[in-house]
Amino acid sequence: MTLDLPLAWAVLLAGAVLLYVLLDGFDLGVGILFPFAATDQERDVMMASIAPVWDGNETWLVLGGAGLMVAFPGAYAVLMPALYLPVMLMLAGLILRGVAFEFRLYGRRRGKAFWTWAFAGGSLAAAFSQGLVLGGFIQGVTVRGGQFAGGALDWATPYSLAVALGLVAGYALLGAGWLMLKTENGLHGAARRWAMKAAPSVALILVLVSAATLFVHPLVALRWGIGADYQVDWRRLAPLAPIPLMGLVGLLMAFFGARSLQSHPHTPLIGAMLAFLSGYLGLAVGFMPFIVPYSLTYEEAASTPGAMKLMLIGAAGLLPLILAYSGWVYWIFRGKVGSDVGYH
Repeated sequence: MTLDLPLAWAVLLAGAVLLYVLLDGFDLGVGILFPFAATDQERDVMMASIAPVWDGNETWLVLGGAGLMVAFPGAYAVLMPALYLPVMLMLAGLILRGVAFEFRLYGRRRGKAFWTWAFAGGSLAAAFSQGLVLGGFIQGVTVRGGQFAGGALDWATPYSLAVALGLVAGYALLGAGWLMLKTENGLHGAARRWAMKAAPSVALILVLVSAATLFVHPLVALRWGIGADYQVDWRRLAPLAPIPLMGLVGLLMAFFGARSLQSHPHTPLIGAMLAFLSGYLGLAVGFMPFIVPYSLTYEEAASTPGAMKLMLIGAAGLLPLILAYSGWVYWIFRGKVGSDVGYH
């Protein structure tokens, strides 16, 4: 049986982006929550909780971006000019938070305060710009003859803004879930409160964005069994119902897991991840097999078979190493981060 190389690469890149969102999402969320900590000591603990893993989490973004460029150059050539400004803002935010991560540790009073806000601002900018990229992607890109034919600010719409706010809230929920898992005492209690505030915000924005998406893309609505007259085809919708149900269950887990003192410490984080997975699968249902929504399929945008095969061989050798290293780091640094900024 011949391997479908474009499909294999599409699945690989989709998996890399999902892992990036779930893993780097919680450490971006920790940065977003940074200003709400009560003391500098709490912020030290928050930063220490992600110190062993934050740079490894960003590996998946590199894989996703580089993979898109080399495996689907047609899509890369369309999406980059369409989303250039938010992508540059995202990179600037990631660079700023990376520098702040290293410099804050050695800063004195004013220097530490500056790098504290730089870390929080870089995290917020990276998360918000990723939401703008996602919103611009979902609402569609103007393509003519396989080339981008729109304007540089086409992504700047109320819809993209709503998606960006939702992603910031979602990352904050992931970050709060992570802090509940990794911290104790006062900071643990603060993380519980942050999670209980973030979960309803994510639910509200998710409902609004999902409804708006059905208006932005009638074809998405049709795939979900909603016709032009807004009549529901239950036979088409019923098999897809587990996807939004998963999101609802995840948000309930996050909220009530944070609210209950008897819940397992993993529950809010797992619930938040389920909510993200639900949204991701919902997008896949709406747009597959298009890699640029309703303009280019992954087959149309794919590189040559020889190049894709060669790159897939390299990825097959590299991915197990990345997964093994990441798993080892998470295992070694399991457990709580104490007030003395150390694991125990």
